[in-house]
Amino acid sequence: MPDAAQTVVLLLSLVTVVPALENGLARTPPMGWLAWERFRCNVDCKNDPDNCISDRLFRTMADRVVSQGYRAVGYQYIIMDDCWLARQRNSNGLLVPDSERFPYGIKSLADYVHSKGLKFGIYEDYGNFTCAGFPGILGHLTGDAVTFASWGVDYVKLDGCHANPYDMNTGYPEFGYYLNQTGRPMVYSCSWPVYQIYARIEPNYAAIAQTCNLWRNYHDIQDSWASVESIIDYYGDNQDTLMPWAGPGRWNDPDMLIIGNFGLSYDQSKTQMAIWAILAAPLLMSVDLRTIRPLYKAILQNKKIIAVNQDPLGIQGRRIYKKNGIEIWIRPIIPVYQNYYSYAVAFVNRRTDGTPTTFRIPVMDLGLMFAAGYRVENLYSNRNIGVVTPPTVLRANINPSGVQMLRCTLNIGRTS
Repeated sequence: MPDAAQTVVLLLSLVTVVPALENGLARTPPMGWLAWERFRCNVDCKNDPDNCISDRLFRTMADRVVSQGYRAVGYQYIIMDDCWLARQRNSNGLLVPDSERFPYGIKSLADYVHSKGLKFGIYEDYGNFTCAGFPGILGHLTGDAVTFASWGVDYVKLDGCHANPYDMNTGYPEFGYYLNQTGRPMVYSCSWPVYQIYARIEPNYAAIAQTCNLWRNYHDIQDSWASVESIIDYYGDNQDTLMPWAGPGRWNDPDMLIIGNFGLSYDQSKTQMAIWAILAAPLLMSVDLRTIRPLYKAILQNKKIIAVNQDPLGIQGRRIYKKNGIEIWIRPIIPVYQNYYSYAVAFVNRRTDGTPTTFRIPVMDLGLMFAAGYRVENLYSNRNIGVVTPPTVLRANINPSGVQMLRCTLNIGRTS
């Protein structure tokens, strides 16, 4: 086994103060509900009124976020994605929604979301067109920023279809500037780096972190375990490049949570939630909240794993071990005492041989060296394991494509 303790030292050495966007927003990763992965570009409200991209859908999901307890555990954004627009701007060159699917306009919808104690997000594209062919923002950056502010938008997701990736180094900061100039606080979600990576352009993460509150680096998530695995691999393989730029107000975005849909088993769903928490990733559910089963709802509402995700230190975790289908992911969290961190630890079984795998490792080999030890809790079973010290051997029994997630809190007494 590689020296995991050395990798934890490296993890902490990468926790540096970098220039960042300071709009005061997204001090912890944004949490909410986003339409795209589950509802895509369904605009057929005549034949499928319950599931089309419409005013009705977003009001319904806002209602569910409140009534089903999601708001109470931290989910606060209701975010539209592509396909809300009319096919053309109006005669004044302004963006307008599809009048049949959004008959009351976007401000009315935003007001409704706000009335529920939630925040409202919208989608556009730094291009001539959105990915689905609706009007993009090129040529209208100032006006569109003002429009969003006038509607009461709290979150803007800016995609990058039908745009020149070489122009994004100026275009994304320019639109971010106009958003800030409106005076309305709006979280800025960028697809800037992923389109440059597609074009074999090395992203300037220093500039991205100064401009965006969160940004996409990799492919869109699909409703499958293979897609989730590919994202996990990407973030593990590129962690040294990505993690130094994450922190309060600026986050790497591995894309939506697909928990509760069709493609993930129960164990795989727990794994996605755990890894997204370790990565300090935005928790943006894309699921039908009207039909989600209780087991999957419980994963999304696991307060202890949400607390890891929302840890105020904002340190993105990393993979420290990968061998024989077993991975260990670790993230420094509060409380901190005398330069020692507490940690969240995820043991992931990537094997598919049909039986749980038992894995053993001394606590010190995880890099946890606090002599007084750590109080350990299993965050899915809610089982207190007790106090372990650096020489203690931890034992994890992990289902195929499953996870065991632990919180290891410094043993510094009840006042910690």
